[in-house]
Amino acid sequence: MPSGKSARVADSLRAMIHDGRLREGDALPSTRALAAELGVARGTVVTAFEQLDGEGYITTRQGAAARVAATLKGLPTPHAETAVPVHHRVAAHEEGLVDLLPGIPASRAIAERDWRAAWRHAAAAPLDDAYPDPLGLPELRGEIAKQLGFSRGFAPPVESVIVTAGTREALSLILEALGPGARVAVENPGHRGSAELIASAGAGAVPIGVGEQGLRLDALRAAHALAPLTAVLVTPSHQYPVGAVMPIARRHELIGWAEAEGVVVIEDDYDSEFRHHGTPLPALAAIDPAGVVVHVGTFSKTLSPGLRCGYLVAPPGTPMAAAVRAVRVARSSGVATVTQHALAWLMSSGALRRHLARLRRDYTHKRAMVADALAGLPGVKVGGLAGGLHALVQWEGERDEASVVAGIRRRGVAVAPLARYLVDGGDLDVRGFVLGYGPVTATALARALPCVVAELRAGESGQQRREPAQ
Repeated sequence: MPSGKSARVADSLRAMIHDGRLREGDALPSTRALAAELGVARGTVVTAFEQLDGEGYITTRQGAAARVAATLKGLPTPHAETAVPVHHRVAAHEEGLVDLLPGIPASRAIAERDWRAAWRHAAAAPLDDAYPDPLGLPELRGEIAKQLGFSRGFAPPVESVIVTAGTREALSLILEALGPGARVAVENPGHRGSAELIASAGAGAVPIGVGEQGLRLDALRAAHALAPLTAVLVTPSHQYPVGAVMPIARRHELIGWAEAEGVVVIEDDYDSEFRHHGTPLPALAAIDPAGVVVHVGTFSKTLSPGLRCGYLVAPPGTPMAAAVRAVRVARSSGVATVTQHALAWLMSSGALRRHLARLRRDYTHKRAMVADALAGLPGVKVGGLAGGLHALVQWEGERDEASVVAGIRRRGVAVAPLARYLVDGGDLDVRGFVLGYGPVTATALARALPCVVAELRAGESGQQRREPAQ
């Protein structure tokens, strides 16, 4: 948070937005002009603008005037130390219900200028009278390979990158390449859609427990000893929904075990772009000398699930790479060429990089709001905040998960019960719920968090009073 003169500049602009002197779309003076007018250093105004941009009061674009993001006349001005941001999208599936369900990014945060430019570029590309490359547009595959080199610690040859229609199609291609009757270990709790896809492909999903360091390798070994596994599907960067980050030593241990046992490791690089604490750990594929890791990524969590575009990288020169490539060629391309052209432009122009930087500021701010609101509650543990777009809230005591989630809903807020992510339908030793903060406006988040806290406190005191979120 800014302090001193920067904080006072930010406070003044917030007040002007709340009392209606500044309205949605109004252009602000340049940082240089405003600094001269106020008699402060330009850096002071830049810091204030960055804070207000991160909070969602204003939008800033390189080479353009900063503009007010929303009209807030009539709403109370937050205190300087508890200011809450306003963003462009309210993710509520029911009228009057603040939607804190996880799994959705802030899709509308991308600069409109960049978004429109990407599609103009795609539309200008000449139509081809041949079928598209089934492996994907070469330009997009090249940009993906470069991005992995910059951000994930490995730079695969372009020939190893295959464009897919999202993570699910990538997993489907891998399952077909593994062959019929494959047994795939999956995290439990984990992404149930992946387990259902495995079952629908005629393979077996074998649930393996998750601990504070991610997938439990002792349980993985035990399951393999009972009946050999073909592959293991893991989310080491930010386990969904527990939020655990697999440490580097355990990553090496998993790869060494998989090499020794002839097991394929499917790395779903979920949420690797959004790390709030420490530096990101290298991808499993970056520390895989044996070529056992198939790396899977997506644009769904950085841009929009509606694009239905992702990618996989199979270790070059391996039978698995050849098998996946053959399946992709047989199925033909899964993503429209025009979409691939647009994504390639967003990456090559630097627009995606700028967008990610903006999202990191946004998510880091909202993550801090969640952590601050839930800090210090007796018997309550908040996990998963090292990265990503969600938090896992667990508690001690006798209250069952369903009653807590229902109580929060009665207060006007939707969260997801942890039981929803159980792969095998079994019981958990602990109860909890998953709270997402990706697309929700920070104004709504600030309104919803006291309701969540009140319900958690009601379990201690027996309090039954319900406070609406609005």
